[in-house]
Amino acid sequence: KMMAIKAYAAQKVGGILEPFEYDPGELETDQVEIDISSCGICHSDLSMLDNDWQMTQYPFVPGHEIVGKIATIGEGITHLKPGQTVGLGWFSKSCMTCKECMSGNHNLCPSAEGVIVGRHGGFANKVRAHQGWIIPLPEGINLKTAGPLFCGGITVFNPIIQNNIQPTDRVGVVGIGGLGHLALRFLRAWGCEVTAFSTSPDKEAEARELGAHHFVNTHDPDALAKLANSFDMILVAVNVELDWDGYINALRPKGKLHIVGAAPSVSATVFPLIIGEKSIGGSPLGSPATISTMLDFAARHGIEPVTETFPMSKVNDALEKLRTGKPRFRLVLENDLD
Repeated sequence: KMMAIKAYAAQKVGGILEPFEYDPGELETDQVEIDISSCGICHSDLSMLDNDWQMTQYPFVPGHEIVGKIATIGEGITHLKPGQTVGLGWFSKSCMTCKECMSGNHNLCPSAEGVIVGRHGGFANKVRAHQGWIIPLPEGINLKTAGPLFCGGITVFNPIIQNNIQPTDRVGVVGIGGLGHLALRFLRAWGCEVTAFSTSPDKEAEARELGAHHFVNTHDPDALAKLANSFDMILVAVNVELDWDGYINALRPKGKLHIVGAAPSVSATVFPLIIGEKSIGGSPLGSPATISTMLDFAARHGIEPVTETFPMSKVNDALEKLRTGKPRFRLVLENDLD
């Protein structure tokens, strides 16, 4: 008989997390069970805890930036083996047969399943997922900080791939937080000329340390206007409404305003888009193959998130810090349940 999985769950909207156990049932033939060593905390965990997206089911176990070792594999699995160190991000499954999956865009699968949507996530001692989304970690990745790469990392790495960003490109990053700080590290290693945009002038030294060549304090009303026709891509990593026209004006012809922070809406003047053949877009996470590419790139260049660690038993303190504090820049829970 399978052992119960130990976790931390909220019983109601915005509730505190309390010890919780559940029986996962029989392991499916295409499923992998991971013994969790650590799990990052992402802003999406808070949004789900608070039912901001109207799709949370309670009891709710958050956690989708998971690192651990494979405990058990389904009998149909041949490419993974118990004991391997792996990671798991937002998606736990995609159909593997639709046009999106078959063309390598598994993250766009219409029936893709989220690790914490209608099922229990990684604030636990174990978690399960479909074999396709279990990603082995390459040599040279720091296991203690790797968790946030599986959501925050891939969210900002995917646009580099999707937009075919070249090392000769000039790229701006708006917001130097959980997502933005990783974007600076990736883009600097990619070879780009990198500009950080922030409302916090006190982040300048850190932004430069993380890889920015230039820093723009967006509280200065003229700052954006001076940068007309400068960028091949501007990556928006904040979830607030911006001076959209100002940023579009700062793009070069064919430039892309790429949004990964879930801002409520975008309002832009159309004419500059037409004249400069510019575009506004966004993306969710990335495919398993792109995650593997990101991990290899991160290992090669020594890129990791800046993290702060809590034991999993202090999960409520960690969530409170994310709600009210200014984490630098990602929080990671280390499993102390066993």
